[in-house]
Amino acid sequence: MSISAVLIVKNEASSLRQCLESLFWVDEIVILDSGSSDNTVSIAKEFTTKVYENLDWPGFGKQRQLAQQYATCHWVLAIDADEVVTSELSESILSVISSDISNIVYSVNRKNWAFGKFISYSGWSPDWVVRLYPRKTASYCDSLVHESVKTEGFEVKKLRGRLLHYTYESLHDYNYKVIGYLKSWADQREESKKSSVLKALTHGFFAFTRMYFLRLGFLDGRHGFVLALLTGYTTSLKYLDLWLRQYKKKKNAQK
Repeated sequence: MSISAVLIVKNEASSLRQCLESLFWVDEIVILDSGSSDNTVSIAKEFTTKVYENLDWPGFGKQRQLAQQYATCHWVLAIDADEVVTSELSESILSVISSDISNIVYSVNRKNWAFGKFISYSGWSPDWVVRLYPRKTASYCDSLVHESVKTEGFEVKKLRGRLLHYTYESLHDYNYKVIGYLKSWADQREESKKSSVLKALTHGFFAFTRMYFLRLGFLDGRHGFVLALLTGYTTSLKYLDLWLRQYKKKKNAQK
């Protein structure tokens, strides 16, 4: 059984090399770029000839589906440029793909790092995500953002080892990554979910409360407080963006 590591990327030059170096054991690496302006593509070509481009951004889910179409192996390992496979995880993956079982997908436990520290609480650990699946029978959903592997009809099993996830290097990095997610979130819900200023404020407050208190973010110290504060802030922004869009559409309809 062979395995393809599949990535979708854009402007990931700062982290891509570390990710690809941890994938030396896979049979092929497939990379789909969406218009990088840094040297992401040149770094990618150091590790694989299977580097492609799609500038017509369809959302995260469909972009991953498109990337998967370039893969040729029996199994797909979906991975992001800011993630690193540990030796224990790679050994666990190689041990399970030897079985030709098309109705099983595998989840990995990510160890999330932000602003110079691994986060142990705040709802970030444990963080199980399905990332290993048979290419011919499974794929990602169509979601514009927060995409996931479709697991209906599959048995989900857990892998040993951790996937190291280096999320945010700085506040600038956080803002750069989050802004795209905010737009996609509002795009996906503009016609189906109502919002208001009050909803924006209350959702932001409860997002902070849930992360800092209910999910024990305070045990992560100052990092936990910063992450909870940022989560509350960006949650409010999502609902404000949605409300502003709906308000503008309503005013235009009244003209």
